[in-house]
Amino acid sequence: MHATLAAVRILADTTAGLPAAFVQAHPLEVVPQVILFGEESLLEEKQISYPEFVRRLKVSSELPKTAAPPPGEYVKAYGREVERARCLLVVAPSGDVSGTVRSALTAKESFPAADIRVLDTRSVGGNLATMVQLAVGWAEAGAGPEDILARLQAMIPRGRTYFLVSTLEYLRRGGRIGGASALVGGALQIKPILELKDGHVDVLEKVRTEAKALERLKELVERDCPRSPEAHLCVMHADDLPAAEALASDLRARLRLAAIPIYTLGAAITTHAGPGALGVGFFAAA
Repeated sequence: MHATLAAVRILADTTAGLPAAFVQAHPLEVVPQVILFGEESLLEEKQISYPEFVRRLKVSSELPKTAAPPPGEYVKAYGREVERARCLLVVAPSGDVSGTVRSALTAKESFPAADIRVLDTRSVGGNLATMVQLAVGWAEAGAGPEDILARLQAMIPRGRTYFLVSTLEYLRRGGRIGGASALVGGALQIKPILELKDGHVDVLEKVRTEAKALERLKELVERDCPRSPEAHLCVMHADDLPAAEALASDLRARLRLAAIPIYTLGAAITTHAGPGALGVGFFAAA
């Protein structure tokens, strides 16, 4: 029986914003984050689609809350996957912005005989999507868990995520503002460029206008992003595909790249970043 088992199966969650086509084409479990509108609890992508979530977010008088997948969702996923592989690897978002790592570890206790490993990538969004897709590819090519983990761990300190938000209000109300908290109140003229640093949100630079902030974001990518496939440059957005396409097009021209993938920042992240958020992710040189 063991001859038919895969060496490794990868588990992700909806904070990666993986393209539906990729999920459908590969042996991959995607565990849903939880979106809470008042007393109503909904599993992201399973019980509420992104377009429906955005529609409700825009008309809701109260900001929805988010929660990590409960351990029970991971128990169900592990239950399906342990029969298919010798090792399960959970490629999880930063433990500083999500309780996903904790839930995945708690659920692991229900499978004491299984080889289940949980990696805190210190990332979220597009860079997390990149890491998950690479891990799936390596697993499908026959790589073992130690090899995949070592490759992913080498990427973690190289990850860079820079982003702009239309307003800091969503980050403030959602409690995910981190080092950007000093900008709230009295900073109406400032359009900060934020970054995910050491797994949490921080201010990278303060810029005066939206147009200047966007231009500076492009300059930072030009300055910091390696001109190699290993950079895995991507663009992310929260309900603003035209802006994301324009940014990706400009960066393709500036960096002379053939293609830059665009990822949607899912319901859980959009709740905290707010509609209109725009970002870039890549991996700096080692």
